[in-house]
Amino acid sequence: MKVSVGQFHPGGVMDENIATMRRLAVEAKADGASLVIFPEESMFTVGLVEGDFIAAVDENWSKFVQQLSFVASEVQIAIVAGGYESSGEERPYNTLVVVDDEGRIVDTYRKLHLYDAFSYQESKRIKPGDTGIKTVNIGGLNVGIMTCYDIRFPELARVMADAEVDLIAVAAAWFKGDHKVEHWESLLKVRAIENTVWVAAAGTSSDHCIGHSVILDPMGVPHGYLNDEPEGLVTVDVTKRRIDEVREFLPVLKNRRLETSPTIVESH
Repeated sequence: MKVSVGQFHPGGVMDENIATMRRLAVEAKADGASLVIFPEESMFTVGLVEGDFIAAVDENWSKFVQQLSFVASEVQIAIVAGGYESSGEERPYNTLVVVDDEGRIVDTYRKLHLYDAFSYQESKRIKPGDTGIKTVNIGGLNVGIMTCYDIRFPELARVMADAEVDLIAVAAAWFKGDHKVEHWESLLKVRAIENTVWVAAAGTSSDHCIGHSVILDPMGVPHGYLNDEPEGLVTVDVTKRRIDEVREFLPVLKNRRLETSPTIVESH
């Protein structure tokens, strides 16, 4: 199945971001893709929203999901994209929504690991996720979904591998900074290599975020990538055959002697 990652810079107006995603979805469909993955904050970027952020979330979340459904059914392509979901409290969730090619909501995932690092505290305005790890089936591919900072936590990807995912989809707004591109690229490659799965990552490209969207095979080899282009799309044929080929000569999952949550035996 062909998969695309779309890279752009979401502004503060949801309708404008939907228009950009529709344009990229049409391009992905023309490339033969059955799934397109968009960045975290595709609904709108926190710092660019005019007025009260919580009011904007309350007003726009349902509209965002509805508009994504319209785009997916119109273009006939499945979509993964990130937005902010009302929680009923002062802090909303940072949520990914998965819509199939008929516009049906397949599932949502609330970001588990909030970005409280590098002098930034996402948890001041966002509530941590409470729905656990999510995998979905799209076009016969088993897809695990995660958001940005989640990629730094290898146990998430390993649980997904144990759930027999073929592809890990990552939606991100990865901040710029010293060594941040190297961290992003290294973490994505390692998650692909250590779990022998495909990884498709869509990143925001802006003054503050690096872009660098990519699709990696189970050996960590990039089959399509972008740099810091303000807007772009790459499409790759993601196959189970490639997973089987790699696992034939690199059976790391079979060779494991520890489970995902190993028991620690104290020395005496």
